[in-house]
Amino acid sequence: MTTRWDIAVYDRNEQLVLVSEIKNKLDAAPEWAGRLRRNILAHGIYPDAPFFLIAFPNRFYLWASSKETQSGINPDYIIDARPILQPYFEKSQITPEQISSQSLELIVTAWLSAVIHSERLPEDFSSSEHWLIDSGLYAAIVGGRFEHEVLA
Repeated sequence: MTTRWDIAVYDRNEQLVLVSEIKNKLDAAPEWAGRLRRNILAHGIYPDAPFFLIAFPNRFYLWASSKETQSGINPDYIIDARPILQPYFEKSQITPEQISSQSLELIVTAWLSAVIHSERLPEDFSSSEHWLIDSGLYAAIVGGRFEHEVLA
């Protein structure tokens, strides 16, 4: 069976560390995102990765544990994505309410690429991005690479 995910990120050693699903839905509740993740994992759609991110235009949900441990339905981190993505929305001259699914994928990819190729120190991160450090995601992906619309 061929499966598809929106973005996969590999570390410097070519190990899969992040799988991301991007959804063009505003104000998705943590419970809704958790059920989506549970359904995806139950159907074996995604390979095992230490981090799982569901990105919405205004919120990110991050699970920072392997699917093997099935870390509960609730995300480990609930992130207000507005301050993170707002510069990209402004450059695109579009609002979260107007954005298409494909454009949102491009914006999230651009943001992830900036993080992957960042040379910032942990203390240089704004408060809206400090979850990257706290979760260990930054250390896992910095210097790595991503694949967009991956087929497995």
